[in-house]
Amino acid sequence: MSETSSDSIIEERIYTVPFSKVIYGRRIPRSKRTPRAMRHLREFVKRHLRCEDVLIDSQVNEHMWARGIQKPPKKIRIRVVKTEEDIVTVFLG
Repeated sequence: MSETSSDSIIEERIYTVPFSKVIYGRRIPRSKRTPRAMRHLREFVKRHLRCEDVLIDSQVNEHMWARGIQKPPKKIRIRVVKTEEDIVTVFLG
């Protein structure tokens, strides 16, 4: 998903989201690690930008699922863009 020219950007931030404590620190079954990491990413963005609508770019999704369901990355660097309509989009950073 690319940014459209009709939406004006209110905020743009870069974050490094750690997953190690969420996934590897607890007793999470191997078959639920990447879905849990995706939920954590969405909650992280909601918490830091105080919004409800979060759109995750397909490149971020592919990066998270690149090693399969059992081995998500330990951390990921993202670029978060918030528009006037309170829609937040997550891109690779």
